[in-house]
Amino acid sequence: MNRFILKHKYLVTFVILAVLAWAAYRRFLVGGSAFITLVVVAAIVWGLGTFAFIYLWPLVTYTGFKVMIAKGVDANTSSGIPINTLYAVPTLPAPSVSPSILTTGTHELLYVVGWLDLSKGSLVLHVPDFSGRYYSIQFSSPLDGSAFAYVGKRTTGTKAGDYLVTAPNWEGQVPTGVTRISSPSKSVFIIGRVLVESDSELPSAYESARAIRLTPLSAWNPAH
Repeated sequence: MNRFILKHKYLVTFVILAVLAWAAYRRFLVGGSAFITLVVVAAIVWGLGTFAFIYLWPLVTYTGFKVMIAKGVDANTSSGIPINTLYAVPTLPAPSVSPSILTTGTHELLYVVGWLDLSKGSLVLHVPDFSGRYYSIQFSSPLDGSAFAYVGKRTTGTKAGDYLVTAPNWEGQVPTGVTRISSPSKSVFIIGRVLVESDSELPSAYESARAIRLTPLSAWNPAH
C-alpha cells in the first residue's frame, strides 16, 4: 500500500481533497453551522493525518521490514536473519512474487538484506571487486525512511573497498583505507542489489553478493 501511495501521491492527494470538498459542499447545503463544523473537523483530521503519514509511516514500514528479516525472507532463512549480518538471496525474484522489500519493478537483480544494531558497536562493511558489474548497497534510517548513504557503482565504483558504519556521535579512529559512513540512527536497514544480465551470469553474481559482509570493528582484520 505504501508503495502505491508514494508512486501516485498526487492522485491520492487529489482524490482525498475532492472527497473532502464534496462532503463540505453537501454540508453547506444543509446549513452554515454544519459547514463550519465540517471544515474545522476536516482541517484537524487533515493535519493529524499529514503528521501521521510523514512522521509515523516510515517507522511503521521499517518495523515491518525488521519483522520480515527476523522471520526470514525465503525458505533458506526460515529461522530469520541474525542482526548485524547480511543475507544474499540466491535466486532472482519470479515475476509472480508479490510486492515486498525484494521487488523493485525488475527481475534482473539479486538482493542482499540485513538489519544493523549499531548500539552493539561499529561495523565494517566489505565489498569485493565487482569488475564493472552494477551493484548498489542502500543504507536507510528507520526513523524517517531516508536513504542516507549508498555504496556501489554510481557512488563509489566497483573495486573492492571497506566502509565503517558508525552510530550517531561515534568517537573513534577510522582505520587506514576505510571510508566512514555515519548513520543518523543506531538502527539501519540495508538492502543491496546486484545486476544479473543473463542466466549464465547468475553464479558469478551470487558469489559477489555473498562476498559482501559485515564484521564488528573490534574483530576486523584488514588482511581479508
